Order: sequence, then structure tokens, then C-alpha cells
Amino acid sequence: MDDLAEGAAAGGADTRSAALRRIPRTDLLLADPRLAAAERRLGRPLVKAAVGRAQARARRQEITPEQVADAAVAELPATAATLTPVINATGVIVHTNLGRAPLSAAAVDAMTAAAGNCDLEFDLGTGTRAQRGKGALAALKDAVPDAEAVGVVNNNAAALVLAATALAAGKEIIISRGELIEIGDRFRLPDLLTATGARLREVGTTNRTTVADYQQAIGGETAFILKVHPSNYRIEGFTASAGVPELAALEVPVVHDIGSGLLVPHPLLPDEPDAATSLRQGAALVTASGDKLLGGPQAGLLLGAAELVRGLLRHPLARALRVDKLTLAALEATLAGPLPPVARALAADPASLLHRSERIVATLTAHSVPASLADADAAVGGGGAPGVPLPSAAVAVPDDLAQPLRWGEQVRRGEVPAVVGRVARGRLLLDLRSVHPDDDERLVAAVLTAAGNARPPAASTGNGALGGDGA
Repeated sequence: MDDLAEGAAAGGADTRSAALRRIPRTDLLLADPRLAAAERRLGRPLVKAAVGRAQARARRQEITPEQVADAAVAELPATAATLTPVINATGVIVHTNLGRAPLSAAAVDAMTAAAGNCDLEFDLGTGTRAQRGKGALAALKDAVPDAEAVGVVNNNAAALVLAATALAAGKEIIISRGELIEIGDRFRLPDLLTATGARLREVGTTNRTTVADYQQAIGGETAFILKVHPSNYRIEGFTASAGVPELAALEVPVVHDIGSGLLVPHPLLPDEPDAATSLRQGAALVTASGDKLLGGPQAGLLLGAAELVRGLLRHPLARALRVDKLTLAALEATLAGPLPPVARALAADPASLLHRSERIVATLTAHSVPASLADADAAVGGGGAPGVPLPSAAVAVPDDLAQPLRWGEQVRRGEVPAVVGRVARGRLLLDLRSVHPDDDERLVAAVLTAAGNARPPAASTGNGALGGDGA
């Protein structure tokens, strides 16, 4: 290397060393008012980690030393948890991978009120201990008057585990072969039940099980008959099954797992079993989920005969399966408060969905984002009403927006919500039946950002970028 080249190399090294020396120290960065405020909100470890990432970028010469503080602020997470809020535009109303039922504003407020100290097991009037979650239990009982008693555990699987353990350990549970279901993540009902020490007495065939099949299986070891709603599939054609009224006439307790949590009949879902009808037909116990069609938090609901339900809740296992104060608060508010988002999505008028989609398409195309209307069929999801289409309307945008909508830079910084749709025929469909109307403007902002627009246009009416009445 000649002297000139050596001098240039030395000069470059000196410049780099000087730049590295100018990178602000961690303690100085943490003293920045913005980062100090973030430390109070997020905690020191998360803020310090953001600072470290910004300093590393400066060492790699991606940013200048003078930009480190701003970069550290941009690196801050939106909350101290890693869970990211998502706008569910898949058209699947109860999407298990997206947290199932979105809670109502009333339920969120109730959880916030219960987050600190609250009268969970305390009577403020008398100053003595009180029944845990009495308000939620009363609301559940009011919602299903046919239940003599009710209880709540942490999910529907827990409700079945408690019933099988308390009633059938060392005994037999009679169940149709057509109802030995497997749901998501390789969860198999037979494995759950036999883990409790119960034995399964399988009757009938996959497609046909009659009352006579159950009757012939009843014996001295029978604990109960389990009737399970298949939830996420349908058997059609040459089929036969026994209903709750026929099984209840066999004078053996019938436990009915209705799964999706419909408490009363729904006009759009005539084939979906509900708790009230099942109890009137003679089921001794109904189990259901709280975070599906009910639209509440994750919970397992126990509804049925007083002696049976109270016996389950006195079982030692019930303590391990009980829910916390936040679940009880959200459940009570879901039952006693306004319609939750799931119920609103089910009841959405297709004409209103079309009107919303037209307004969104008009806004996007006005800002050079290719968008068009698309017919769509939504679904209940969460194992509810399999094969039942719900007429909907969707906004179609280029499928290359799918990734930045899910996890673009602005999403990671919490500036816009993540949006998840579904890709079909080379387009990303944003189905509005599963999107709350109040989220339409946030959806537009996210699409514009993903497409390279920094902000949605300034509002010309009281309803922001979209204008109009919000459908």
C-alpha cells in the first residue's frame, strides 16, 4: 500500500473512531426527558434495551450519533407486554389465533376497575368475607334462568376435566364415536377425558349413533353420558344421532358440551346448540366457552342441576381451575352490559357492510392505493357454526400489503395497529364483518401507512378521514 492509500485508510479509521466516541453514553440517554418518562411507563429494562439497539445502529453507521436519542425513542415498545393489538379483517369473527372474542368497552372498563384492589371476596357493607365473584355468577344465572346453579372455571376444557374428575374417575363415560373430536393444536377430547382417570365407553359409529346404542352401554359403572357438539366440522349424508331429550329419558345424567358458548337460541344459527334449550330438554350439566359466541373473556361455564354444579365447585380440583378477578369482571360486564362485538358482528346488516366498504375504497383510491369492492362470506369461527356462511363485504387491496400491514415498521412502533386479512386470488381481502365500525378509520390509516402514505388525509367532517355517518 502506498503512502497516499495508507493515509486515506488511517484518516477513515480516525473518522470512524471519532464518530464512535460521539455516540451518547447510556446514562446520558436515559436522562433524556422522553426516555425518562418512558422508563416510568415501561420500566428500565425495556427502555435500556431500546437505547442499546439505537447505539448499535450508530456503531454500524446506520445513523449518526446525533440521531441516537431519537432512534431510541422510536425503538420503544408501545406497552410493557409483547402482545400487539390487531384489527381482525379476516372475516372470521371468533379467530382463535387472534385471541378469540374481542371484549366490549364495558368489559375492558370493568377489568380496569378490578385491576387494583377490589371487593373480590369481601362484603364492603358488613366488612366480612363474601362469595368470590358473586356478581358474575348472578349475571350468568340471570342470563340462563333454566340453570339451577352456575359456576365458572378457566376454559371449557377445564369444565369437562372437572366434571370427568368429580363424577367419573374410575368409572365410565358413554360417548358416541362420532363425537370423539379433535380441535386445534392437536387437542383431542379422548385424551383429556382419560387423563382424569375416567374410562370411555364408545358407542355407535362415526356417522350413526342411536339411542339404543347408548341404552345398551349403560351399566353399573356408568357415570354419565357425554354429548359433544362437533363444533368445527359437520357429518352429512347417511347419519343418525341422539338428541338431549332422548338421552335424558335414559335416566342417566347427561353432560352436554355445547362448546361455542351460545346461551340462548340465535336466529342466524339455528343448528347451533344453546345452554337454555339443552337444560330445558333435560341435560343435567351444560359446559360452554366464554370467549366464543358469548363474546366474553376466556372462561369455562358450568350450568345445570344445583346439587351437581355445587358438588363440582366443592371438588379440590376446582381451586386449581378457578378464574381471576379480571375474568370475573369482564364476564359480568359482558353478560350485564351492552352487546359485545361478537354479537354486533353476527347481527351486522350486509347493506351496512357494503356501505362501509364503499367509503373505505373511495378514500383509499383517492390517495392512489389500488382498492376495490369484493363480495365475501364471513364465518363464525372458534368452532362455532361450521359451514355456515355469513354474507359480508370486503375491501380488496394488493396482496403485497399483507406483510407491512401485519408487521411493518410503524406497526412495530405502535403508530398504527396491525391488520390481518386473508389472501385470495392474488388480492388481500379486508373483510369488514369482523371489523368493528369504530375501527374503520384506523384500518384506513394502517393501509395508507403500509402503502407508503405517512398519514390519512385531514378530516373534513366530524368523523375523520372517512366522513359520513360511520355506518
